[in-house]
Amino acid sequence: MTQEQAFDILQRGVSTYVTGPAGSGKTHLLNQYIEWCHSQEKTVAVTASTGIAATHIGGRTIHSWSGMGIKDEMTKKEIDALAQKEFLHKRYSETDVLIIDEISMLSASQLDLLDDIARAVSGQDIPFGGIQLVMSGDLFQLPPITKRGGPQYVTQSQVWDEADIAMCYLTEQFRQEDEQFIQVLSDIREGRVEASTREVVASRIVKESDIANITRLYTHNADVDTVNEEHLDELSGDLHVYDMHTSGSAQKVNTLKRGSLAAESLRLKSGAEVMFIKNDSDGQYVNGTRGTIERFSHGLPVVKTRDGKEITPERVRWQRSYVDGDNAYISQIPLRLAWAVTIHKSQGMTLDEAAIDLSRTFVPGQGYVALSRVRSLSGLYLLGINDLAFQIDPYVRRINRRIKAISERIVTDVLEA
Repeated sequence: MTQEQAFDILQRGVSTYVTGPAGSGKTHLLNQYIEWCHSQEKTVAVTASTGIAATHIGGRTIHSWSGMGIKDEMTKKEIDALAQKEFLHKRYSETDVLIIDEISMLSASQLDLLDDIARAVSGQDIPFGGIQLVMSGDLFQLPPITKRGGPQYVTQSQVWDEADIAMCYLTEQFRQEDEQFIQVLSDIREGRVEASTREVVASRIVKESDIANITRLYTHNADVDTVNEEHLDELSGDLHVYDMHTSGSAQKVNTLKRGSLAAESLRLKSGAEVMFIKNDSDGQYVNGTRGTIERFSHGLPVVKTRDGKEITPERVRWQRSYVDGDNAYISQIPLRLAWAVTIHKSQGMTLDEAAIDLSRTFVPGQGYVALSRVRSLSGLYLLGINDLAFQIDPYVRRINRRIKAISERIVTDVLEA
């Protein structure tokens, strides 16, 4: 399906899933539709499944917008309590179109929870409370982490089939102009990796000492931390250290630590590459905003973001309230070093060049996500790769074929009829 055909479907006001390979123009289509909605005086809520993705599309996280927060499920009592909140009722009732970008990072239970909340708040027992839901993303990206045994992908949610969602599978390619590289990504995606595919990828393997100071992508946090600390140590200037503050039982504090990217001891210097790791309540930054430490003022770091804005973040809290009265929290400056990032955090990024280590790939799809971040083969520098990096989750390949077939039928039976 072309972008023009998908745009036609969106204009019909039906809930839609926009998908396609990396670089097929999904975000461009969303922006085009958002502009059209504004011209038609439709109210659009722009969200994404992660803070980084929200930054790219100029929106907020669906967790924050919807009222679900960090939860995967809620009791009927909790949902009914949300339905009584005036600001949520106003938000849902005034929204004509709800956009969720990078939908692959939302779990099946979270999509069902969104549906339950929307029905309760709107008072309409129809999918998503009658709001046109526009989801965009690629199931070949890494799935969300869910409870053991629970469904991961949104396509496994109860509301997926009930909502009669239109499938728009974009087939054009805009990000990669390198035909050989496009073929490599297609081979991995379609499960037809042969010796020729591996040879092309192997030709991009380099030594760490042979590459310049470019963004590194790793599979594991430990490798990311090591590289970031090495770069920090190379900087001259004073070291500023910020220790995490905590309150609550050790078990609950540890749960909060695991659920955030906050460092127990954050070490910063002027010139350090950093990333914000929490959404700002005043909208100055979101989880994923990148920047550089310009200086320190009154003991706090001053960050210059990629768009030239200067922000001085103060300590913020990550907290949970419990029925036993133990309101545990951790507090820290919401930054982490960002010369290197995990492949998981790189989703949604487009890089001219990147040094990627896939030698410790541990889940199918990780290799495809990492490789598809760069625009061309010439911008790819591999520090290592294993066999698992060439593999894709069999379920994803099956559901992808089904979605693609439905999209083709829509073109034939609806758009060309």
